[in-house]
Amino acid sequence: MAAPAQQPPPLAGGKRKGKAQFLPAKRARRCDAGGPRQLEPGLQGILITCNMNERKCVEEAYSLLNEYGDDMYGPEKFMDKDQQASGSEGEDDDVEAALKKEVGDIKASTEMRLRRFQSVESGANNVVFIRTLGIEPEKLVHHILQDMYKTKKKKTRVILRMLPISGTCKAFLEDMKKYAETFLEPWFKAPNKGTFQIVYKSRNNSHMNREEVIKELAGIVGSLNSENKVDLTNPEYTVVVEIIKAVCCLSVVKDYMLFRKYNLQEVVKSAKDLPQPHSKLGNGKEAKLEPDGKLNQNDSTEEKNSQQVAPESSEELGQTKPGTETQVVSEGEAQPELESHVSKRSKSNENDL
Repeated sequence: MAAPAQQPPPLAGGKRKGKAQFLPAKRARRCDAGGPRQLEPGLQGILITCNMNERKCVEEAYSLLNEYGDDMYGPEKFMDKDQQASGSEGEDDDVEAALKKEVGDIKASTEMRLRRFQSVESGANNVVFIRTLGIEPEKLVHHILQDMYKTKKKKTRVILRMLPISGTCKAFLEDMKKYAETFLEPWFKAPNKGTFQIVYKSRNNSHMNREEVIKELAGIVGSLNSENKVDLTNPEYTVVVEIIKAVCCLSVVKDYMLFRKYNLQEVVKSAKDLPQPHSKLGNGKEAKLEPDGKLNQNDSTEEKNSQQVAPESSEELGQTKPGTETQVVSEGEAQPELESHVSKRSKSNENDL
């Protein structure tokens, strides 16, 4: 009969030593191909919102981006193993030189394994971030929306909005100010100028103050060129600010209102398919359509909480008075100042009266 296993001797004081606890290893932030696994500062890409089904959203995004990416930049090219090994002839006896050469080969092969589009964790539900490599995201997304706007051909089912992200930084006010001073120069630094608006959205972040962010960014645009003007009706540029957790995503886009705030579901609709506005708004003013003949009253649920903001005064931003407040316009609200005709339905109601 086997002898029972001997128990370890008790420690002083009659207490037994507890079992060793093993903590799970921290998940690596880099994937096998060398790219980031989650949204972080220093990335470029495309921020995509969807309707609950993130996996299907990623599939649709890959299909759409590869289609138009091949059209603009040509098909992806990958280096063969034979090509990577070419140049390995004539080995050097110097150990240090051989080591440097090996490190260079590994780095080159890693870069070639990185795909043009790679999905990473965004840090928010119903939001997908596609990292881009060797692609100008703002030009690619504009090309996609422009084609869908012209053809009215629906190519996605679960993707709602597709926003290009030209740069990311830490979501702290000082970091954002320092980053934006350089980031906004190509569009707003003299001699460049233009009308603009600022669209702000925050997810899973409680330490950022919307008013402070808008004030600082508007001040930076004004300091780059005093001729930059605010225009909420039909701005030449829209500064998109998307904050997710501790990461701030920035971009400057064109035709934001024309392309239905970069909503792929709305941009393919014809004028007759869009909801007709009421003859009167809540403030008693007549409803007016946007310049492209559409009024956004029933945008998707995802857009209702986002804010479109800009300084109230249309004076030069560099000369705004200290007491000037910030005007906030919800993206889902009608804008009375937009110039167009009232809908036929509204006219018929007035005639009946």
